Amino acid sequence: RGVLLVLVTTSSRREAMQIAQAAVDRKLAACGNVIPSVTSIFRWKGKIERSQEALLIMKTSGRRYTALQALVRSMHSYEVPEVIALTVQKGLDPYLAWVLNETAID
Repeated sequence: RGVLLVLVTTSSRREAMQIAQAAVDRKLAACGNVIPSVTSIFRWKGKIERSQEALLIMKTSGRRYTALQALVRSMHSYEVPEVIALTVQKGLDPYLAWVLNETAID
């Protein structure tokens, strides 16, 4: 159960900040990075949409992913939020150890 990079788009910078803060407070993520403005183009309910969103990037452990996903769903304003977890294949060992330590279940 290694380190995961979790991508979440949100309706605003504020929403991304609130989710990141809650995730770090609960040790569900070691870190959350908020990119305040991205333009998303997507198909939703048969229509092509264009939206200004924020992108939240969180680092977590595989053990904490399910709880992190539940937190995002409970706080997110979208009917179907983007929550995508990517496995970190390589990284600086002390950093990866920090992520695992910061998300360890007490």
